Amino acid sequence: MIKFVIMVNRQGRVRLSRFYQQVDRKRRAALEADVVRCCLSRRRDQCSFVEYKDFRLVYRQYAALFIVVGVSGGENELAVYELLHNFVEVLDKYFSRVSELDIMFNLDRVHVILDEMIQNGKVVETNKINVLAPLAALDKMAADGSQ
Repeated sequence: MIKFVIMVNRQGRVRLSRFYQQVDRKRRAALEADVVRCCLSRRRDQCSFVEYKDFRLVYRQYAALFIVVGVSGGENELAVYELLHNFVEVLDKYFSRVSELDIMFNLDRVHVILDEMIQNGKVVETNKINVLAPLAALDKMAADGSQ
């Protein structure tokens, strides 16, 4: 099961975090800081799977952004690793070469994409067209409403 998804830049600033289990605010902030520190301190030639407390971290770096996923022990790390790449491909398709600024200024859209792909800690959709369908509908309604 996926426990959380965190997107962070090289400076350690969290740009997106989604938790799929209840975590109180203090523990959440400490967990985010610790996870970010752990992943950012690793070298490029090290494995992208890290044992961390009672779960595993799977992360990928894309330009200046790291995407980190915390998973339970029974989860397939390679499948999660590929899910991260699929997530970035969907973001690229929607934003036409996604950047950190796209994420910062369109956080609601990024959350919609993530929520279409993962619900309650389970992967529910990976097809790019199906993931982007709700955003296409929202964008069409926004365009129709502005005319």
